[in-house]
Amino acid sequence: MQTISQEQAIEAMPLQGAEQTRFWRDTRFKGMECLSATFITHEFAPHAHDTFSIGAIEAGSQISTIKGERSQTGPGDLYLINPDEVHDGHPGNDGYRYRMIYPTVELVVEVLEDVTGRTFQGTPSFSRQWLTAPELAAAFHRAHRTLEGKVGALEADEGMFSFLATLFQRHGSTIILPPRTRESSAVHRVRDYLLANYSTDVGLDELAKVAGLSRAHLIRAFRKEFHITPHAFLTDKRVREAKTLLRQGWSAADTAYHCGFADQAHFTRHFKARTGVTPGAFRTG
Repeated sequence: MQTISQEQAIEAMPLQGAEQTRFWRDTRFKGMECLSATFITHEFAPHAHDTFSIGAIEAGSQISTIKGERSQTGPGDLYLINPDEVHDGHPGNDGYRYRMIYPTVELVVEVLEDVTGRTFQGTPSFSRQWLTAPELAAAFHRAHRTLEGKVGALEADEGMFSFLATLFQRHGSTIILPPRTRESSAVHRVRDYLLANYSTDVGLDELAKVAGLSRAHLIRAFRKEFHITPHAFLTDKRVREAKTLLRQGWSAADTAYHCGFADQAHFTRHFKARTGVTPGAFRTG
């Protein structure tokens, strides 16, 4: 009689019923944010993270666009998204079940220095956003489940540490930034302006003056450079700032006001569209 692995059994499980999410932070890995979720209809709006976004599909498929490139992924595929890289995602076919971790750059550097025994020079990154590697994806799922299941500390530590070390040793690289053009410099000024004034009601005319470009030219150039519109970038910045405040214990109402959202309902809608969970679930995770 042929036996099947735990991963094969999970992949075969039907994706039916209500959407489910579980979010938590793991103190053993510098408070690394973790997510396990089943999405049937939920669609992620374009967004980015301050951290890496690493994950894999357990069952079903997801269609996502990362840095303007679109792909459909399923079991055996890994997401390798660098900090600040814009991406979205929505269900393919009947939905998907997946697991994600959001390690900081500092955590990754610490792991690499531990493995190599020397100081890491530069900034770690991935040169590709998707990777088909069934064995590595299975190792990730096993490590993630040990964190979620709150098993013994050594088992959980060893599994996730080994996965991160192997992943970056095999597929990591170092960021090399290309020289900026005049247009690129203009939209970077706009980006920096939005980062500094995210809580205010910024207008398009205001941004066009900062860039020294027409309004239409600004929108086109900004999307070309960052794969997102100025308004979507501003909303995402507000959500990212809100995550920081919620982690510090701020209420959802105070966070919404501080970050420039019109009201708490507006804030909740945009927050869930970019994180997959409500502000309340994120705050207590």
